[in-house]
Amino acid sequence: MLAAGAIALAWVLDARLGEPRSAWHPVAWFGRLAAPLGHAARALPPHGALWAGSLAWAGLVAMVIALAWGLQLLLARAPGWLALPLLALALKPALSWRMLRDEVAAVEAALVRSLDEGRAQLARLCSRDVRALDEAGVRETAIETLAENFNDSLVAPLFWFVVAGLPGAWAWRAANTLDAMWGYRDSWEWAGKCAARADDLLAWLPARLSVWLLWPACTDWRTLRREAVLTPSPNGGWPMAAMALRLGVRLGKPGVYTLNATAPAPSAQALARALATAGRAARRAFGLALLAALLISLIHTALSGGSA
Repeated sequence: MLAAGAIALAWVLDARLGEPRSAWHPVAWFGRLAAPLGHAARALPPHGALWAGSLAWAGLVAMVIALAWGLQLLLARAPGWLALPLLALALKPALSWRMLRDEVAAVEAALVRSLDEGRAQLARLCSRDVRALDEAGVRETAIETLAENFNDSLVAPLFWFVVAGLPGAWAWRAANTLDAMWGYRDSWEWAGKCAARADDLLAWLPARLSVWLLWPACTDWRTLRREAVLTPSPNGGWPMAAMALRLGVRLGKPGVYTLNATAPAPSAQALARALATAGRAARRAFGLALLAALLISLIHTALSGGSA
């Protein structure tokens, strides 16, 4: 029952408090620890960079798993009144739904003031070059970021917490952070290859679950799959395609892909509907994770009782 209670309390903490300042955020601490290792690996020739990047990834993720495992063991021995809030506090940094929602909503607010302000706000959310985007392009990218990061920031960490407890949630956040830092095809091609492939593997199932959460009434899976595979990412295209088809708008990255190409570009109303859709999906995600944790707890209790 402890895991279920931690999910519920982490949801409240995220909704009420959002993200702590960078100076106090464990993910920021992890990023500062990982950065010099990544840069050292990137400076090596391709073969050495591949091995160094892979070893750095494995060492960093193993360290995070060990810390989470040790903390989980300590909390398992603590009284419930203490273990529950501490486990929720430990889970919370792996989740960042409120920040994602607020930052995407701020894009439209900035666009109302000026296109340049909209681009500047969007640049806080993605690594894409936004300087040439018009208003429709800014909204397209904002909705894509919302859909893709709905999985990365909420569905995947909840999934791995249910599957593997705190070590699972922390391992996901570490792997996703390393992919965001190293997983590029430029000078990071070799040093970041392990990070990119690991993120693809760990996000594979959660990304497909996110489709059902974003669009539970979807029946045209053939069309959805045809759109999803247009993106270079094996996972990001699924929630983005679901959002594009659900809203009836076009989404894309210039010169790379276009999803739902015959639909109109998103308007301000479409961005508002995307936020509402993602908000409902977030509530479904927390509810489903809570039910799954409760079910696992009941099964474990039943099996323990039976074996006794």
